[in-house]
Amino acid sequence: MTKSYIHIILQIARREVFRIATRPLYLFCMIIAPLFCYIFFTTLMWNGLPTDLPAGVVDLDNTATTRSIIRNLDAFQQTKVIAHYASFADARKAMQQGKIYAFYYIPRETTEKALSSRQPKVSFYINYSYLVAGSLLYKDQRTMSELAGGAITRATLYAKGATEDQAMAFLQPIVIDTHVLNNPWLNYSVYLSNTIIPGILMLLIFMTTVYTIGSEMKTNTQKEWMGMANNSITLALTGKLLPQTIVFFIMTTFYNVYLYGFLHYPCNSGILPMLLAGLLLVLSSQAFGIFLFGLFTTVRLALSAASLWGVISFSISGMSFPVMAMHPVLQALANLYPLRHYFLIYVDVALNGYPLIYAWHSLVALMLFMLLPFFVLKRLRTVLLQYVYIP
Repeated sequence: MTKSYIHIILQIARREVFRIATRPLYLFCMIIAPLFCYIFFTTLMWNGLPTDLPAGVVDLDNTATTRSIIRNLDAFQQTKVIAHYASFADARKAMQQGKIYAFYYIPRETTEKALSSRQPKVSFYINYSYLVAGSLLYKDQRTMSELAGGAITRATLYAKGATEDQAMAFLQPIVIDTHVLNNPWLNYSVYLSNTIIPGILMLLIFMTTVYTIGSEMKTNTQKEWMGMANNSITLALTGKLLPQTIVFFIMTTFYNVYLYGFLHYPCNSGILPMLLAGLLLVLSSQAFGIFLFGLFTTVRLALSAASLWGVISFSISGMSFPVMAMHPVLQALANLYPLRHYFLIYVDVALNGYPLIYAWHSLVALMLFMLLPFFVLKRLRTVLLQYVYIP
């Protein structure tokens, strides 16, 4: 009497649970590594943005005005003036040695030229080898330069008899009222952690799926596995990956609760749509792992391809550099990465608060990834039943 499909799947799943429990590598890839990454990346950016970044000052003018500029620069949250240098060469050497990320250069006669309307020039030098630190210090120093110029101009206007309203109308004829949407705290972790953490989990799913199938061939147990499924590749894969799907979905649920429930990151449409997106990411990542192994049929090549595809996902998903600013070819290729579609769902649903229907194209894309194994099932079945692994 033929066993029912459900009984076959559960029997294979029970076998897989035993394999997972007896191999520490599975425990590391499925539980320990994800948990470590969750805690590492969120605590690394616990304050939202780096603060008190070390900077230096070269003040050759040394007047009350320039000293006020330096105090105001030091008052910025991201900037901490840790040293005063006697010359440009000393400050440059300190920056090359990594002691400071930037320095502010004030030449001689800056105050005198400003008061006589001769447009003095101040300079600031940034080490952009450290992109985040350099960008933040550049913003602070540029802002300070504009504020200092405005303060000196305002003092000059007051000296000429202008009222406060007249001076402010001259300095700022158009007042800008800025409102930051969805992330008013400008928390850098909100932008990165919501994509880096699922991306790392996706990469681990890629590699675990490939290794799970390949390990059967390495231990020469693939025929036993296929025999339990009556040589049905669909039943064999379903039963084998079912325990991993459950564990990875639990890890997905955990990071959603951790980010939105414990850390209170913006989740403007509720957590359920993000749990659905997480489930689709898990299933599409497993499907992509099956596709890679069926395409290359060797563990080494499939793992290499999975690693490469997963790592490139971080750059091409759009979280660090907008996809619309990329070359048109790269914009098209971005659609071939599951993380890109998860990122779009996160932006539309969690960050912007749109209903899930507005992200239907990304949901459909993740579902299409789940169809990839059907292109290699026949080839994969042949490999598992006929090929012999040679170390």
